[in-house]
Amino acid sequence: MIALHRYRDRFALVAALAVPPAVAALLIPLRTVLPVANAALILVVIVVAVAANGHRTAGVLTALSAALWFDFFLTQPYYRFAINGRDDIETTVLLLVVGIAVTELAHRGRRMHGIAVVGGAQAGGVRRTAELVAADVPTDAVLDEVAGQLTSLLALRGCRFVVDEPTTYPPVLRPDGSLRWGSSLWDVAALGFPSDEIELPARFQGRPLGRFMLLPTPATAPSVTARQTAVVLADLVGAKLAGHSPGGRPHNVRPEQVAHGG
Repeated sequence: MIALHRYRDRFALVAALAVPPAVAALLIPLRTVLPVANAALILVVIVVAVAANGHRTAGVLTALSAALWFDFFLTQPYYRFAINGRDDIETTVLLLVVGIAVTELAHRGRRMHGIAVVGGAQAGGVRRTAELVAADVPTDAVLDEVAGQLTSLLALRGCRFVVDEPTTYPPVLRPDGSLRWGSSLWDVAALGFPSDEIELPARFQGRPLGRFMLLPTPATAPSVTARQTAVVLADLVGAKLAGHSPGGRPHNVRPEQVAHGG
């Protein structure tokens, strides 16, 4: 899916640079019969098409390219980046402004759609895990389910669950979704996940009963919401483990359990 999005975005960038001049050139034979405003509207359609299927940069580039080649091919003096008529100037400026505005609207629409889809999936995962915790389901099955969800949610290369005390000091995913590495906070939004394993404790009433060791894909940057959801999933596992071992080490869990690998 990630590769598909990258391919689509690259195609959109190529289209942003190539399609507006091609369409404007095709309209040259119609300059004497096609009103300038109508030619501008045709180019707006091109901007909308690219903006709806690419990212914001591609949409803005398409708007700039459309305005530029509209000026070059379809306004007098032809084949020069200059405009003599006031109406043509206004049409060119409007083409650019409308193109950028449409791009922004398309970007926001895709973003809100993505948030809704991801948010719904995250909520569904938490609900499914809560149902498993409440039911008489073996602990190993809950661990496998949550490890799979964490792998998908955080785009991990692997995920394992351990109950032994840590012997090293890996970065730790905290309840607020931040990542603490030693005494410092790691800026996930700017730097993405590090290549080192990340510890995600499974707590019950503040007491860690085990931990997921997350093997991230370097430079991926899951949203704060995704990271906070991961903490909720781990704490549901903590609640499950507490039900098996109120006073000590959880039963039916090996010291190190490879729960899911990418």
